[in-house]
Amino acid sequence: MKQLIIHCAPELTQAALLEDGRLVEYDTQYPLDSQRAGSIYMGRIVNVLPGMQAAFVDIGLAKNAFLYIDDLLPVHLDKQPKIKPSITELAEVGQTLMVQVTKDPQGTKGARVTTHISIPGRWIVYMPDADYIAISRKIDLEAERQRLKQLAEGSLLPGEGVILRTGSIGQSEESIRDDLQNLRDLWQTICSKMEGAHAPAQLYQDLELLPRLTRDVISDDVNEVWLNEAKVYEEMRQLLRKQHPNWRGRVAYYDRKTPLFDQFGVTEELNVSFRRKIWLPSGGYLIIDQTEALTVIDVNTGRYTGSINLEQTVTDINREAAGEIPRLLRLRNIRGIIIVDFIDMISELNRAAVMDTMTQAVRKDRSKTIIVGWTKLGLLEMTRKRK
Repeated sequence: MKQLIIHCAPELTQAALLEDGRLVEYDTQYPLDSQRAGSIYMGRIVNVLPGMQAAFVDIGLAKNAFLYIDDLLPVHLDKQPKIKPSITELAEVGQTLMVQVTKDPQGTKGARVTTHISIPGRWIVYMPDADYIAISRKIDLEAERQRLKQLAEGSLLPGEGVILRTGSIGQSEESIRDDLQNLRDLWQTICSKMEGAHAPAQLYQDLELLPRLTRDVISDDVNEVWLNEAKVYEEMRQLLRKQHPNWRGRVAYYDRKTPLFDQFGVTEELNVSFRRKIWLPSGGYLIIDQTEALTVIDVNTGRYTGSINLEQTVTDINREAAGEIPRLLRLRNIRGIIIVDFIDMISELNRAAVMDTMTQAVRKDRSKTIIVGWTKLGLLEMTRKRK
């Protein structure tokens, strides 16, 4: 059972995704909030650093954006030079170029940008200059992968590229081609804006919260959408009618006195899930510490003492933590390098069981998550894609 709960207030719009009553994703938007990640700018290079193979680009934010040489080279690996050139051969101070934010400013660091433009749609991600086709790894049926690949090959213009998203499974040729054409038209609009723009200037901003939810979150497995504001309720119905004409879920207007988030237990879960110390149902607990470089999660037995032996007690806590950590990563939107310090286990079978539990749990995440494996110190290393 999946439910999307959208609470609207003059100062803030909040969205919460519940799976079987548990909070798994949370997003917000302030009225004056300006989405950065995914936005496209016309920028001006203000500094070139040969020693770092990078350049700093003014895109109009408080801090200049960082552009690495790999984000200047062609996105298609076959088109890249065999020997990487110096950044000075590709960029010079004063040069203007179109860039897209891939990572928001964080702490003392400015935004990370790339010249490899990608625009997400409902079923595909459109890459105007990529010249290749990629298919989501979550689409594992070979027949469906081949069908989608052939469909894309017959639809793309020379030089264009696409990624077939997980949601494209089973979609008709007409639906995917309509999505492609809409994104192609959007790209032409962005290019037209650039012709008359003076750097720095924003050319495109990713969708606001409501359209983004209908594009990225609502799918056939979402059963209900609840909203507490009549105008937004009607807007959502219109968006769903347009983007998901065959969706069989229910859109409901909530008008009771009890706050919407309180009614579904979201407020309580938010209060608990964003603490540094997270208690597990068994009595164990997690400690989550975030830095600019990485996130460290420490697993502890806490009040749980088990009933068989120490190895079984430790394994039980670790497996419980392995199932909960991926949910917290999604909910808190933790990305980048993640290190998990599980309690030491002697048995390799138990270590494999913990790894299997984690692997199964991360499959529910829409963001690409890679479990790298155990380090020599017994830590579990993983990454979650920044976007």
